[in-house]
Amino acid sequence: MGILQSGIHGRWAADQGNRLGVGNERRYNIGMTLETFPFPEGLTPNIPAKKYEQTPHARRIAKAAHILDERRESWLNPPELVRRVPEVIPSYPDRLIPANARAEASLKERTLTRLYNERPTWLALAHRDLDRAIAAAYGWDETLADRAQPENPDTADRKAAEEEILAKLFALNQERAAQGR
Repeated sequence: MGILQSGIHGRWAADQGNRLGVGNERRYNIGMTLETFPFPEGLTPNIPAKKYEQTPHARRIAKAAHILDERRESWLNPPELVRRVPEVIPSYPDRLIPANARAEASLKERTLTRLYNERPTWLALAHRDLDRAIAAAYGWDETLADRAQPENPDTADRKAAEEEILAKLFALNQERAAQGR
């Protein structure tokens, strides 16, 4: 899941996906986006996770993804605003209940859209670390991931980095397609 949350996959999805609806909004198309995405070698979905979970790249990606997920969750549902109530079905996650009416009003303002529109430093750094881990798994220079971050003030450099990432992913996609994988 860490790879799918990355800016690297996001760039592929934006380029390969399609648009539709009011405002011509992006749509994540599994066939065009997920199935064509060239995961890092050895970390592909067709390999059981047990076979690679102890590899350095997988561990680094998992750690960065866990930190990102944990921090987003803390922002979306801060402990002072929610009570966690065990779900009646043991395998289901806990229910989150607002602590009071004021907390409920505050929680309505805490959306992923708002978080990503505001993009606080901690979120940008968590994404940067995840993207660096994934760039390393591809064998790329990690500074490529840094340059492609939305926070890069040099727009031309950011766009060049994004294009380089897409070119590398496309070349890998074509190479694997030629090998029948």
